Amino acid sequence: MNRPRLTPSIIPNLFTALNMFCGFLSILSASEGNFNYSAWLIFTAALFDALDGMVARLTNSSSELGVELDSLSDIVSFGAAPSFLLYKSFFYSMSTWGIIISALPLIAGGFRLARFNVQLVGFSKSFFIGLPIPSAALTIASFVLAFYDNGYPNPISDFIAPMILVLSFLMVSNIRYETLPKLSISGLKEKPYHFIFLLIAAIMVVILYKKGLFLVFVFMILIGIFRHLYRLITSPSNSE
Repeated sequence: MNRPRLTPSIIPNLFTALNMFCGFLSILSASEGNFNYSAWLIFTAALFDALDGMVARLTNSSSELGVELDSLSDIVSFGAAPSFLLYKSFFYSMSTWGIIISALPLIAGGFRLARFNVQLVGFSKSFFIGLPIPSAALTIASFVLAFYDNGYPNPISDFIAPMILVLSFLMVSNIRYETLPKLSISGLKEKPYHFIFLLIAAIMVVILYKKGLFLVFVFMILIGIFRHLYRLITSPSNSE
């Protein structure tokens, strides 16, 4: 009888499965009205998502199967889960329009992941085209953590629909977002400003906690937009 062969890829794929499971738990929690818990589970899913990539690189076990499995997990944890969380915590009262708007992160995220898989060459990358779906999901989750308290206060609630429209557009846009630097001396030398941003972000979270967490993601998104506008203004075609 042939015994199943254990390979190093089992470890990162296990983290990917835990990512997907956290997304499922987030949906269950949102359905029961536990919105803060649902949001934290999206953050937990993001932790497992980061670990699966890190372990895959350490064990040199990156594979096409892992990439596809990671995308399927992401569409659950960072597409379906935040969309359902938005619907249950806010958009449920807006009938058909509420369903459509709350589904946009799921739909745009699906297109974002499909485009990423089609354009992926190799397994290492220095930047992403379009806002990564985990970043959009964590922005939504941190917004819920920062502002939901038996409902969203005015005027905060007026910004929810525009925020979702912007996040959804950014995911399918051509705006570049750089990857996080590697936690090493070489990574520090390569991207020193990124480490400064991470340090400032950590200080903001410590001081402002949940609202600081949301502001960190907002600043990260704005940096990508400003860098894109700067490239457009300074590109050779515009200087002629």
